[in-house]
Amino acid sequence: MHHPKLDELVRRDPRYAYEAYEFVFAALAHTQRLLDRTPPPDAAAEQDYHVSGRELLEGVRDLALREFGLMARTVFRLWGINRTDDFGEIVFNLVEANLMSKTTEDNRLDFHDLYDLDQVLVRDYHIDAQETEGAS
Repeated sequence: MHHPKLDELVRRDPRYAYEAYEFVFAALAHTQRLLDRTPPPDAAAEQDYHVSGRELLEGVRDLALREFGLMARTVFRLWGINRTDDFGEIVFNLVEANLMSKTTEDNRLDFHDLYDLDQVLVRDYHIDAQETEGAS
């Protein structure tokens, strides 16, 4: 189901696909789980559950490799994502649309050139043989 506010964001800033925004939400939830900062369902957006730009980008990398494997880089390209800075643009578009919150310390530079997508999604990719064996 499409979210009307996301549709509006994509119309306003067509650099990124609708799916890129959905992925950032999924990556935020994934990162919060990894860091044990998952807010309870009735919690207001509090500082305790906040994730920094650097932490979110680690979650993005982890989730992308889990979800898409070696196709992650290609998927990101199709969505208009070519640098870590693009995730900052997406996050701040979501903040401006009141779909995500930020602290006073957060800014776009938190996402600037933190890692090379080709490096972390393609060249550093490895298959864990034990994980594969357990899956059969």
